[in-house]
Amino acid sequence: MKNLDKKLSISIVNFNSGEYLTECLKSLERVKGELNFDVWVVDNASTDDSFIKAKKLFPQINLIGNKQNLGFGKAHNQVAKIVDTQYILFLNPDTKVLPGTLKFMAELMDKNANIGISGCRVEKADGTLDWASHRGFPTPWASLLYHFLKNDSLYHQTDKNMSQIHEVDCLVGAFMFARKSVLDKVGYFDEDYFLYAEDIDLCFRVKEAGFKIIYAPDVKVVHLKGVSSGIKKHSQNISQASAESRKKSLDYFYSTMILFYKKHLQSKYPFFINWLVFFGIKLKWFIAKRSLTV
Repeated sequence: MKNLDKKLSISIVNFNSGEYLTECLKSLERVKGELNFDVWVVDNASTDDSFIKAKKLFPQINLIGNKQNLGFGKAHNQVAKIVDTQYILFLNPDTKVLPGTLKFMAELMDKNANIGISGCRVEKADGTLDWASHRGFPTPWASLLYHFLKNDSLYHQTDKNMSQIHEVDCLVGAFMFARKSVLDKVGYFDEDYFLYAEDIDLCFRVKEAGFKIIYAPDVKVVHLKGVSSGIKKHSQNISQASAESRKKSLDYFYSTMILFYKKHLQSKYPFFINWLVFFGIKLKWFIAKRSLTV
């Protein structure tokens, strides 16, 4: 689908997001004068009325309704494969895009052709930074420092100057401003991941191809985080996820850690290091099942 008059396509994957999808789309309506963009909502067989409301309230947006839940990456790929804009923004339905953000990010990408994917400051509802938007790759050493020694300098790259634009390893799938030509080159989201870690995987492949992953603190979005999954402690009280959905989300959260490690890191380390990594993940997984939270 040719969108030559559009600069940006925004892809939102919805699964039982309730009123949060409506609020997200309203936030995009408020900034539509900043940039020429179109909006796509892919619904993964929601059982609430969020997708129906989106159809009614925002007839101008593009809608794809799946008959089953295809997962995060595969649903986004439905959009990425058919749009032909210069950029594509992967955006969560439980986010609010603030004025100036889209324009700033597009101009940043325009000025720097070596950027493959960029992200802004992603804030949680309480105003604190969502550190998932500013990450290092989860190598054994980074994970050891973070989980056991409380040293976050590698895992979330906390030693970076957070007031300036800088390079990071990976961003969060809730807001990823990607150059379409780079995605066409390295591939879209790996559909082996149903939920979680597909954003890390994509950033890993983009960096391997020689492009930069950039974090820009100058502008921001608000991310309620975990509304659909129900496994985030800070948003459990507003999530409508069933106990069964929470259990599945928790399993995806940890199983994809193992999947990413096997795909990209296992071959780089000796057997005993890999054994310790898998043991550590499975131990945390076992403990997390008691509370269904991460």
